Amino acid sequence: MRYDQYRRANLPIGSGVVEAACKTLVTQRFKRSGMRWGMAGGQAILTFRSVIQSGRWERAWSLVGNDFRKSVQVVTAHDPEVLDPAA
Repeated sequence: MRYDQYRRANLPIGSGVVEAACKTLVTQRFKRSGMRWGMAGGQAILTFRSVIQSGRWERAWSLVGNDFRKSVQVVTAHDPEVLDPAA
């Protein structure tokens, strides 16, 4: 690594930044009292937390949002109504 160039560019060169990111991204969410995570659920949480914390939510959602949208039928006493997320 070219430490001198990275320091002049004010770039982090130690592991402290990575360790802090792991703490805020992973540890604070996964190690709460009583929490248990499987691989699929844990990965989903990490993926969403990472795009939220990176400030890239709008861009990420525009790429994957359609995979999560489903039509929902709301039934009331008077009239059923279908809510289409694409509308």
